[in-house]
Amino acid sequence: MPIVKTVSRAVSQLLQSSGCGCGISVVPVRCIGVSPRQVASDASFHSVSFSESDHPRVLITGGLGQLGVGLAKLLRKHFGKNNVILSDIRKPADNVFYSGPFIYADILDYKNLREIVVNNRITWLFHYSALLSAVGEANVPLARAVNITGLHNVLDIAAEHNLRLFVPSTIGAFGPTSPRDPTPDLCIQRPRTIYGVSKVHAELMGEYYHYRYGLDFRCLRYPGIISADSQPGGGTTDYAVQIFHDAIKTGKFQCNLKPDTRLPMMYIDDCLKATLEVMEAPAEALSMRTYNISAMSFTPEELAQEVQKHIPELQVTYNVDEVRQAIADSWPMNFDDRNARRDWGWKHDYDLPELVTTMFSFLGSDSRIAQAN
Repeated sequence: MPIVKTVSRAVSQLLQSSGCGCGISVVPVRCIGVSPRQVASDASFHSVSFSESDHPRVLITGGLGQLGVGLAKLLRKHFGKNNVILSDIRKPADNVFYSGPFIYADILDYKNLREIVVNNRITWLFHYSALLSAVGEANVPLARAVNITGLHNVLDIAAEHNLRLFVPSTIGAFGPTSPRDPTPDLCIQRPRTIYGVSKVHAELMGEYYHYRYGLDFRCLRYPGIISADSQPGGGTTDYAVQIFHDAIKTGKFQCNLKPDTRLPMMYIDDCLKATLEVMEAPAEALSMRTYNISAMSFTPEELAQEVQKHIPELQVTYNVDEVRQAIADSWPMNFDDRNARRDWGWKHDYDLPELVTTMFSFLGSDSRIAQAN
């Protein structure tokens, strides 16, 4: 069984190498022979009890990735710390573990996931477990298992227990035959990566479950997401995070995309705000199940020029990764998000100059800026 051996090796390697919350949530596959432990309802809750209120009781799967930790922080501010459970199969950092409820959850273990939902009275589920674009292309069997089989488990449990389910989609759900400038909500997609195929599958399955079973499924197509508190995690748009780290640490940045590659981008605070807003929107306000959201669109060259306003001595070179470039060339250059702005009032806060200033303020570049001056 060569595929089983390949997947087993890949899981071992990824679990060993993934030491930060970086947008990849690696989940063991049933056929490897992993025996996921059964988790009691109070296993990792530090003896806390949920408040009795009308707030939703939230579970976030794949929560140690780029967006999960930030989303948990935002939701806990709105709904109370103990009403939001972060979950993953990896060991969380101490600051994450003690910031609120954390539990082991394997999305490929249907029984375990179902017990968590039932025992903790979950009403909202945010499903973030996925392998990103470049990583998925390097290991298609693992990406297929995590991104598709895991989704099926989540859909069935959400429909059975009447959950409000959010599954993120992405610019990767479009392909080279899609209109690119701008890309509307409804158009031909045809992606050419397993990541993109799995996201189109999620969009269509969620819509099907909504019309067939009444599932309250909601989905946003995220652009490239930029944040200061996570490391790049295998995505095609990760150059837009890496440039800030390299600018501060070494003053040199090598980009793996061509300088004129235009892609839609968004600062993480806007992304998390949009996610909460679409989940809180009245059902009757939603004219579709999946929406584009957008904030800005730029090229590596434009980003570098804005960064150099803060660190003038930054040296930028280009060493194009053909795999990532081919993926980027098949993606939208600009998102048309007028439906989100009309239906539930979406409005972004960060443009490119504000993004760059905010990133440097979080990453602590004052010393380098002072040296440059």
